[in-house]
Amino acid sequence: MTIDPKLMEILACPDCKSKVFEADEAIFCTNKECRRRYAITDGIPVMLIDESTVLEPDAWNQAMKKIPD
Repeated sequence: MTIDPKLMEILACPDCKSKVFEADEAIFCTNKECRRRYAITDGIPVMLIDESTVLEPDAWNQAMKKIPD
């Protein structure tokens, strides 16, 4: 399931306020210091810092390769 593009335009990482993108049924922060991954549950992004995961640098780098054009 894809998040509505209009919603994606206004979403930002709640921790660092950086841009985010959707891939692999999750929302990813684009900030290399933050590296947060937010789950999507039943089509709804769970943009809660306490429920996010901080990716290891290698995993974050792999995720960044999936940023849509």
